[in-house]
Amino acid sequence: MKELKHINKYFYKYRYRLMLGILITIAAKIFALFTPRFIGKAITTISKGLSGEIPKAVFKQELMMNILFLIGAAIIAGIFTFLMRQTIINVSRYIEYDLKNEVYQQYQNLSLNFYKANRTGDLMNRISEDVGKVRMYCGPAIMYTINTITLFVVALIYMISVAPKLTLYTILPLPILSFIIYKLSRVINNRSRIVQEYLSHLSAYTQESFSGISVIKSYGIEKENYDEFNALSEESKQKQIDLTKVQALFFPSMILLIGVSNLLVTYIGGVQYINGEIEEIGTIAEFLIYVNMLTWPVATVGWVTNLVQQAEASQKRINEFLKQEPEIKNLNSNPSEILGTIEFNNVSYTYPDTNIKALNQVSFSLKQGETLAILGKTGSGKSTILDLIGRLYDVQDGTITIDGHTINQLNLESLRNHIGYVPQDAFLFSDTIENNIKFGKENATEEDVINAAKHADVHKNIKKFTKGYQTKLGERGITLSGGQKQRISIARAIIKAPKIMLFDDCLSAVDTETEEKILKSLRKISVGKTTIIVSHRVSSAKDADKIIVLDDGKIIQNGTHQTLVNTDGYYKELYLKQLSTKEL
Repeated sequence: MKELKHINKYFYKYRYRLMLGILITIAAKIFALFTPRFIGKAITTISKGLSGEIPKAVFKQELMMNILFLIGAAIIAGIFTFLMRQTIINVSRYIEYDLKNEVYQQYQNLSLNFYKANRTGDLMNRISEDVGKVRMYCGPAIMYTINTITLFVVALIYMISVAPKLTLYTILPLPILSFIIYKLSRVINNRSRIVQEYLSHLSAYTQESFSGISVIKSYGIEKENYDEFNALSEESKQKQIDLTKVQALFFPSMILLIGVSNLLVTYIGGVQYINGEIEEIGTIAEFLIYVNMLTWPVATVGWVTNLVQQAEASQKRINEFLKQEPEIKNLNSNPSEILGTIEFNNVSYTYPDTNIKALNQVSFSLKQGETLAILGKTGSGKSTILDLIGRLYDVQDGTITIDGHTINQLNLESLRNHIGYVPQDAFLFSDTIENNIKFGKENATEEDVINAAKHADVHKNIKKFTKGYQTKLGERGITLSGGQKQRISIARAIIKAPKIMLFDDCLSAVDTETEEKILKSLRKISVGKTTIIVSHRVSSAKDADKIIVLDDGKIIQNGTHQTLVNTDGYYKELYLKQLSTKEL
């Protein structure tokens, strides 16, 4: 139960609803226990009426009264049972809602390194399947536990007062049933945990396959991919069957012991009635109903134990993530004013998951409103610089300052709100084009959206679509071309009107003519804004105020376009190569 202590704060939050639900549950069971008593009295009345022990008029009157009381008790018990589920089960849904939000919030707080170490399918399984298991503990487990305690306390007290010896024989098989169910629950819990793990593997594999379906099709490996999925699915199916085999013993065991209890009540009760130890024949019928009423609660002892064990196993998986401390923390709760002056002072960074040194003693400064272009070979550390400015990672050695303040002293929300970031891999959501652009500014007007699209040179493309800006995109924007995705991603950054604009090789999928149009628009709207452009093209860098060239994490060249073109080195070679290619 140690892992489930995390849920106690939610029990406290909904304590009044929960307490009301407990009271209603107790009331529902008490009224339900009147039913066997009235049935027993009715049978006794019928027996006495048929034997002539009571007058016919009295017989009819007593029988009618018992029937009316029986109907009344059943109706009241039914109403309370409905209210019981409306309170306790609803509380479990509230807790499920809160826990999912907590997990999702934690997912957002955790750094990029966390997502590199964990598969998306597993993350989804923990927020859905595992939280669902915890909900069963918060609702049904509590409800049936209260049911069991109430039934036993009230029913046994009454049964002992009526026929102590018969009560003993009645409940004799019940501990055996509870023990069997408990043992089965232990096995079920272990096999349920294995099933959950396989579901996580299956979810992760499926999610990756669907995300990379274009690669799978282009390589023509659909069959191999299907065979691998089929093998994983077969293993998951076998684990499910292993679990079902154990679960299949649950109800047969319960039915067997119910039958044994009924035989004991019928035989022992019959003997006691013949010997005069029990005065009323209806008592036997009454006890038979009590046996059937008590058997399920006894069985639920094992079932509830199973629910608790499954919930604890799931909560443990959830806690593994909830207990992880985000690497990137907001150390300043007060909003920060961001203007855009950026300075790197001997900054080095090594990726912890690969141990690759992305940056090595990198230094440069950029005043507010200036544009910096960064060029270099693949893997030279260009994108890492942008990630560090947005504090997607924290600098390990050296310092980064913005407007004279160390970057980790700035309010994280303020910093990111003032940055317009266009990643190398343009990511679009399964939503309309308009909403994808407004992602950068939720309260943007239609005019703002259109202007941003025009600056990104994508407005004409959008207007050609049947539904224009209301066109619904597929997952990750799969329905668009690479260039269209990049330009919509640029429009998303532009619409924010940020103080700092970061473009990570975001024009690689467009032709040079479109690139020039976009760059021309960016030069207009970036006046007064600090801009950093990462590119492999000299055409994207030539108008920048400053240019740096990276190689293996180090700055090997820096200056303006003119000075670098006149200096032997990587930039000049790249310029001549791209110039000759353009001429061809």
